[in-house]
Amino acid sequence: MTTTPRSRRSPGDGAEEAVDPSGPLPPPPVPGLRPDRSRLLRERVLREAGAAEPPRTAAGTRMPHRTRFLVPALACALVIGGAVAADLADTAPPGAGTAARTPAGGPASVPDAPAAARLLGRVALAAADQERLALRPDQFVYVESKAAHAAGSAAGGPVTLAPVRTRQVWLSADGSRPGLLRRAGERDTVLRNEGPVQLLEGPGATPRPFTPRPAGPSAADPTPLYVASLPTDPVALLRLIRDETGGQGQDPDQRAFTAIGELLAENWAPPRVGAALYRAAALIPGVTVVDEATDAVGREGVAVARTAHGRQTQWIFDRTTHAFLGERSVLAGPGAEGPAGTVVGTSAILTKAAVDRPGEIPRTPDGTPPSPR
Repeated sequence: MTTTPRSRRSPGDGAEEAVDPSGPLPPPPVPGLRPDRSRLLRERVLREAGAAEPPRTAAGTRMPHRTRFLVPALACALVIGGAVAADLADTAPPGAGTAARTPAGGPASVPDAPAAARLLGRVALAAADQERLALRPDQFVYVESKAAHAAGSAAGGPVTLAPVRTRQVWLSADGSRPGLLRRAGERDTVLRNEGPVQLLEGPGATPRPFTPRPAGPSAADPTPLYVASLPTDPVALLRLIRDETGGQGQDPDQRAFTAIGELLAENWAPPRVGAALYRAAALIPGVTVVDEATDAVGREGVAVARTAHGRQTQWIFDRTTHAFLGERSVLAGPGAEGPAGTVVGTSAILTKAAVDRPGEIPRTPDGTPPSPR
């Protein structure tokens, strides 16, 4: 039997094989794929190669199928492209494939995540990388924002957006002590006092009397430490939010979207919980992208939004850092309140910090207020 030696050097002499610098370079490494991806791509390559019909000559005979020599290169390109697509798909929020489309001629199992899910996936990654707020149970979360909301006349007709005003909120971390709401030009409002308390139903909302549930905090009535205890699995988190907001309105998807927005805006969530909240929002049907949106202080960004009951709620994010900037509510269609696109509510989150008591304004080590977040 004839054999071909692997090397001209004697085995065991301790020397490595010499590399001829004038010879061909070794082929570049090709990213590996999971077995199911590899099988799908191989089937597609073979299907496309078999479907190509060689051209005919003027005499009616078939020309040699020279394109068949391009198939290995095509397969390599598809393998590399598939590996990149697999990596990108792994960064999409769980459940994004539920709204996937099927590419023309491609396998039905390859999802294309909606734009909102992709954007929320990037926002979640940015949220997970934020610095964690050092908060003790006996402290307060301080949130400073700018906000404005529309008001209509008693006779009806178009609404008018009020001037933007400073808004400051102090929330007891564990809910055991009264908080405080301070709005420019108004008297202070005590939050969570003994007996019936004043409840904030959203950023910029007017407090209303409310009796806390005896069972304690929930997604519908959260404290900062309750938010910090939420699960970080998006599916489990969305299920919990749906369960705990079940008595608020008839649209469970909008209830969940609104509740998540409230947890993210005028409250505090640690990085992993904040990321999970964004990923949970990506699982809610009907969430879309608004390419251009401006918060209450004029910061322009991109937004995710959901429309319900004639209004569209927008969460606005910085285009570069994907930081949460604020919220905006606009009319989804024309009506008595005004034309479609009329802004009926806007806010901008400027500062979040931990302080020791209500009314305390946080300061940085150099004595200045903390930078807007």
